[in-house]
Amino acid sequence: MRRRAFVAALTGGILGWPPAALAQRAAKVPRIGYVSSNRRTANVDAFDQGLRDRGYVIGQNVLVDYRFADGQLDRVRPLVDEVLALGVDVVVAANPHVIRVGRQVTRAVPIVGVDLETDPVAAGWVKTLARPGGNVTGVFLDMPELSGKLVQFLAEAVPHLQRVAVLWDKELAPTQFDVTTRAARSTKLELQPLPFHQPGEFPAVFDAAQAQQAQAMVILSSPAVFPNLGRLAGLARKHRLPAISAFSQFAAAGGLIGYGPNFEDLTARSPATWTGYSRERRPLTCRSSVPRSLRS
Repeated sequence: MRRRAFVAALTGGILGWPPAALAQRAAKVPRIGYVSSNRRTANVDAFDQGLRDRGYVIGQNVLVDYRFADGQLDRVRPLVDEVLALGVDVVVAANPHVIRVGRQVTRAVPIVGVDLETDPVAAGWVKTLARPGGNVTGVFLDMPELSGKLVQFLAEAVPHLQRVAVLWDKELAPTQFDVTTRAARSTKLELQPLPFHQPGEFPAVFDAAQAQQAQAMVILSSPAVFPNLGRLAGLARKHRLPAISAFSQFAAAGGLIGYGPNFEDLTARSPATWTGYSRERRPLTCRSSVPRSLRS
């Protein structure tokens, strides 16, 4: 399986200095704006822990302003504007919805994204992986091939499987869905596409899967899926549909199989993806990174 993953790092600057060095400077305490299109989840605790692991104490040598859109995408732009108005040094964008808005709003303030759905080069957010340029950095795990593994594992787990439903984010996951379609063809499975836009559509999606006699379900990654893993697992049990998700936490939430990156771990690592903010606007650099759980 060809894997594409990278972590971009901002070179030089405030957050790259160790806390001791920060204490020796008269510069202001660095301020982070954390924006998510979802409600508050365990990812926030993971991010806070990532800061603590690197010697930062929120409220002492770093400030963090949190904003949550609670699933209302029209609120993302006002929230990004709000943290920028506070004079933050960095915007942490918890998912591609926020990265997209942040890039539209500012090209000066660094945007540190955590994104499982987007190829940042294809999206135009960075020039190349070797020299991204611009102000976007973070953890990007662009691995559409992973969805093919989900089909494979589900076929092995469910005897005599013939018809598989695929729940996918129509806006963010077309590449994942295309790979899933090819994987289903190669295993001679009939695929039932079930695109969605909002989490409110999940019950109707499962009803449609049952009505069309799906025998199992693949749940592709999406910012709307992670905070609803428990709900999706419950719907799968209600409709007696064995389900697999690209989020590893799905099994703990009550689903059959979770195979993929630990999203909380990726979020905890995000403070390490930038070495700071430089007023000199030094170029971004990149290094390869694949989570241990997905290495061969």
